[in-house]
Amino acid sequence: MEKTLLPPIPVKRYFTIGEVGELCGVKPHVLRYWEQEFTQLRPMKRRGNRRYYQHHEVLMIRRIRDLLYDQGFTISGARNKLQEMVQSERDRRKAGEVPLEGMEAVEIDQEEFDAALQEDLEAPASASPSFDLSQLLRLKRELYEIRELLTLSH
Repeated sequence: MEKTLLPPIPVKRYFTIGEVGELCGVKPHVLRYWEQEFTQLRPMKRRGNRRYYQHHEVLMIRRIRDLLYDQGFTISGARNKLQEMVQSERDRRKAGEVPLEGMEAVEIDQEEFDAALQEDLEAPASASPSFDLSQLLRLKRELYEIRELLTLSH
């Protein structure tokens, strides 16, 4: 099955069930059902049982969707796989590794970045902190290499 391209997740604290449905490509009634099947999924509920999801829950729903729709897992298989993923993440955190989930939502326009960097370089010395241009360029190259590796791993 071909993977569906989902929209980037906006930077905000809470999302309604309708917003999450659009961001994850599933209907609200499916999200409510998944809450019963996946204990890790617990949106905050307010007045009238309105659900509010946080960023990490949107990412989890995308994982669940991927397991069920794209990888063909059953609900039970997806539940087990998700539990394995959560445990693996905990183990990585204990080992001091930083999780990189959600990186697919970060979009950087290289030309825009270059222009902003050039503007900073041309700013008067008093307006800009002292730094070594070669270090900045090396850092930029490393970040793009990391981004490329992350893209390939998905």
